[in-house]
Amino acid sequence: MATKPEYAAYVCDQLRGAGEVAARKMFGEYGLYCDGKVIGLICDNQLFIKRTEAGAALMPGCPEGEPYKGAKPCLLIEDLEDRGLMERLVRATWEELPPPKPKKPKRGKAEKQ
Repeated sequence: MATKPEYAAYVCDQLRGAGEVAARKMFGEYGLYCDGKVIGLICDNQLFIKRTEAGAALMPGCPEGEPYKGAKPCLLIEDLEDRGLMERLVRATWEELPPPKPKKPKRGKAEKQ
């Protein structure tokens, strides 16, 4: 079951105080970004936040799950109503994740031949 765009928009709205939060379509589901870093995924209308030490400390007892088969376990966020907690979770996760790898420059047609 694919995530509904309305749910992805709801997640972004709940997390908006954490920074520039955006959901981008990826393989029929959504990647969740904060200030340019991938911090989680939205799959099957469920929010998965990458597991970090700081994030796990903020969410003791939070269930973990795999957004898709073979993925690393993530925090499965079942309740997004506490905006303050969700914003702290996103910021703590963001702080612990490495910066995104620089994108390789695209090669022009002339260079490919």
